[in-house]
Amino acid sequence: MEDEEAAAVLRAVGRQIKMWREAAGMKQAELGAAIGYGEEMVSSVERARRIPKPDFLDKADEVLGADGKLAAMKEDVEKARYPKQVRDLAKLEDEAVELGAYANHNMHGLLQTEAYARALFVMRSPSLTEDEIDRQVAARMARQRVFERVPPPLLTFVLEEVTLRRPIGGRMVWRQQLEHLLRVSQLRNVAIQVMPTGVEVHAGMAGSIRLLKLRDGKTLGHSEAQLHSRVISDPREVQILEMRYGMIRAQALAPRESMAFIEKVLGEET
Repeated sequence: MEDEEAAAVLRAVGRQIKMWREAAGMKQAELGAAIGYGEEMVSSVERARRIPKPDFLDKADEVLGADGKLAAMKEDVEKARYPKQVRDLAKLEDEAVELGAYANHNMHGLLQTEAYARALFVMRSPSLTEDEIDRQVAARMARQRVFERVPPPLLTFVLEEVTLRRPIGGRMVWRQQLEHLLRVSQLRNVAIQVMPTGVEVHAGMAGSIRLLKLRDGKTLGHSEAQLHSRVISDPREVQILEMRYGMIRAQALAPRESMAFIEKVLGEET
C-alpha cells in the first residue's frame, strides 16, 4: 500500500473480518467458499494485502452475522482503493466551482472513457499488476462524479490535436473515446476546445496545465510530471498558469469549431 492512511483502513477492515470469522468458528477456506471467493483472497484481505470489493464485504457481513458492521466499511474501503494523490486531487475537484485544463499528450482524465483509461494504465512501464490497474481505473472514473455535481462547476478543456488522433487502446476504443467527447461537449457547463497541430504560436509549450477555482475564491494550480504531481498555491505561480491558459484558449479553436474538428477526425476513419 502506497500511503499509510489507506493502509490503516485496510488493516482495520482485515482485523474486523478475521475477528468475525473466528467468532463464527470458520476457517478462511470455509468463509471463501460461503461468499464465492478463494481462500487466498480471504487471507489477503485479512492481511491487508488485497482490497475487498463491496460484494465481498456484503456477503461476508451476511454469512458472519455481522449485522451491517462489515458492510458499513464499504465507503472507507472504496476511498482507500484510490491512490493518495488521486484522492487529494478528487477533493480539490469536488471543491472547485471552475476547472480549466490543457492536455498535451492524451485525453484529460476527466474526459476519458473507462476503456481508454485502462489502455493507458496497461501500457505503463514498469508494468502494473491487474489489481493496480483496476485500482487506478476505478479512481479515475470516480473523479468524473464532478460532472454530476449540483450546482455544476464550469469545466473547460483544451486538447492537443494529437490527443484526438493517437489510437490509444486500438481503433474501437479510440472511436468510442471521440464519441464520448462529443457527448460531453453537449453539457451546458462544459467547453472543449482543440489546439490544431498547425498553430504556429502556442502558449502551452511548457506542458499540461490544470487550474481549480475553489468556493472560497482561491485559485490553485496542479502540475503532473513523470513520477510526481504537486499542488501549486503560490499566487505568483498561479497567475502565470492563468495567463498561459487564457492564451491557450484564445489560440485554440472555438468550442463549436472544435466539435466539428472532432467529427472530421472521426469521419476520416470511416
